[in-house]
Formats: sequence, C-alpha cells, structure tokens
Amino acid sequence: MIMDRQNFYEDIEEGLIIGPVIKNIDRKQLVMYAGASEDFNEFHYDDEIAKKAGHKGIIIHGALKSAWLAQLLVDFIGLKGRIRKFNVSYRGVDFPYENLKYYAKVIKKEIIDSKGIITLELALENLEGKITTPSNAEIELPVKNN
Repeated sequence: MIMDRQNFYEDIEEGLIIGPVIKNIDRKQLVMYAGASEDFNEFHYDDEIAKKAGHKGIIIHGALKSAWLAQLLVDFIGLKGRIRKFNVSYRGVDFPYENLKYYAKVIKKEIIDSKGIITLELALENLEGKITTPSNAEIELPVKNN
C-alpha cells in the first residue's frame, strides 16, 4: 500500500524512526512465497531438512525479509520519491510463527543538485532483539520549493 500522503524532504528530521512494523508469518505464507519466487529450497518448508542444516525448524527466505524492508521504503517515499540505493545483509536466520520487527531510522539529510537526499539505516530484529537483517538505503524525496 502506497501512502496517500506524500512525504517531503523538509518535513523529515534526522533521527526519525519509520515503523516499527511487526510480522508474524506461517508456513503457508512461506510456501506461497516459494512459489512466487521459485525458491524451493527445502529448509523453507521441511522441518527435518531445516534441522539437519542446524536450524530449530523451517526458516524465512532472506529475499522475503529484503522485500519487507524495501516495502517500508516504498510506503515512506510515496509516489514522488525514489529509492536511489538499497543494500541488505543477512546476519542471521529468522523463523515463522515469531514476531519479527523491522524499522528504519533517518541518519542523514542533504540537498545534492537540488534533490532532497536522505540516508537511512534499516533493521529487522528477531524476538530476542537481535538484528538479523541490517540494511541501509538512500532515498530521494521531493523538495517543496522545486
């Protein structure tokens, strides 16, 4: 869902927290994502395979976690903004049926060539508060006087 309110560069402050959003997905959603992404690695839907790989059970697709973080950005920038850079790192596995929290923080604002550029750090945390999927992004928001 794209925000119906457009965010502008001038209205955003450094330190702003976007979110958090809580996700708690189930096995069915992982199977649906596997079909859509064609990622049929068995440790995403077979507990025994996942346990043999050293996990406590099936794990969430890394690309799905990236998609959640990207959606947070898309919803924030609105129709007139754009994502300039987006990087994700996988530092831990996450499991279905657990409340996962993800959010972004505005780190830096600057005007470059009359464009409102904002640097953000994003994170997905597990139940214990450990960041399993850190990310960073650079977005462009419209400037009011342009």
